[in-house]
Amino acid sequence: MEEVLDKKIEIDKSNWLPVKFGDVVFEPKESTKDPIGDNIEHIVGLEHITSEDIHLCNSNSIEESTTFTKKFEVDDVLFGRRRAYLKKAAQAKFSGICSGDITVFRSKDNLLPELLPFIVNNDKFFDYAIKHSAGGLSPRVKFKDLANYEFLLPPKDQQTKLAELLWAMDEVVEKENEVLENLNISKKAFEKKYLIKYRNGIEKKLSTDYKVYRLSEIAEITGGSTPSRNVQEYWNGDIPWLTPTDVTKHNKISLSRTREYITESGLRDISNRLYPIGSILYCSRATIGYAIINDVPMATNQGFSNFICNEKVNNYFLYFLLKHLTNELTRLAGGSTFLEISKSSIRRFKVVIPSQNIMMKITEKLLDYEKNRVELESKTSSSKALQKSLINQVF
Repeated sequence: MEEVLDKKIEIDKSNWLPVKFGDVVFEPKESTKDPIGDNIEHIVGLEHITSEDIHLCNSNSIEESTTFTKKFEVDDVLFGRRRAYLKKAAQAKFSGICSGDITVFRSKDNLLPELLPFIVNNDKFFDYAIKHSAGGLSPRVKFKDLANYEFLLPPKDQQTKLAELLWAMDEVVEKENEVLENLNISKKAFEKKYLIKYRNGIEKKLSTDYKVYRLSEIAEITGGSTPSRNVQEYWNGDIPWLTPTDVTKHNKISLSRTREYITESGLRDISNRLYPIGSILYCSRATIGYAIINDVPMATNQGFSNFICNEKVNNYFLYFLLKHLTNELTRLAGGSTFLEISKSSIRRFKVVIPSQNIMMKITEKLLDYEKNRVELESKTSSSKALQKSLINQVF
């Protein structure tokens, strides 16, 4: 189906008719007082619907207690009417009961059920839903308001062709998602096998190719700080200054640009360290576990513990190892306002390091996984963008 994405899509709407959403869709009012007796198997809450995903993949089992009574059937679209800006609307491939914060959409005879999830999952529909929502902290929209949403509807024969096209594009995206998921599963299995976690007494069980070190023995570990915001001459210089926001929004290992830059005087003011290329800049406060390796010299704020590796460890290997050990490192954190790992705790933390030969082989494999992940995510993102563009173009 990949060839679908390469074709130029031209849509003739000359014989499409203007309709209101309520002309082609209704809200069924079916409910149950005895889910077990009615053989209900699936319970769906808002948390089970993924934003901007037309597929309903998650649910709870009927064995779990629930106050939900609203029924839905196969091919119904479940729309998150609370906080519509979250853009939650998915088509069910199973029947069940759902939350009162979900509105059930069902097609009338003049609309193919296969088209309904695409009509709902377009920016214009969500914008309309957001505009007509009422409430303060948790705004909700009613079906009677959504029923007035207007759009152009193709004749039934064209609906079939459009549905085939849109689902073909969706199949491409889903296949790419599946490949990416399998890659991530494979990577996690590899990490579990080859990135060994330290535990008490492990030294006696390790081969001669592995040694236990404290992190302070394999890297110099220091932190950063923030120049005074009140001194203009400290800011808008040419020295990259890293914050956790830069790292959490970055999905690659290396980074060369930051949102903010400081000056030489700003660097001197905070007695900050300019970390050399190849350092591991590791978030040790609040957003613990995020990290990058810098492609250019950088300073950081106080939310980081930064590693300059010595000859005992490869910086990329240690990067992957630290990420793998996020849960263990997080257990060291304390603090009332936000979690933070102290530098002393990090320096004392023990890790298992293989010989240089084994380390390089593990690192090469992990870098290969990372390269494939970035390429697949980029490809999937492009496919989703094209799919979204076509949905918006059609409806």
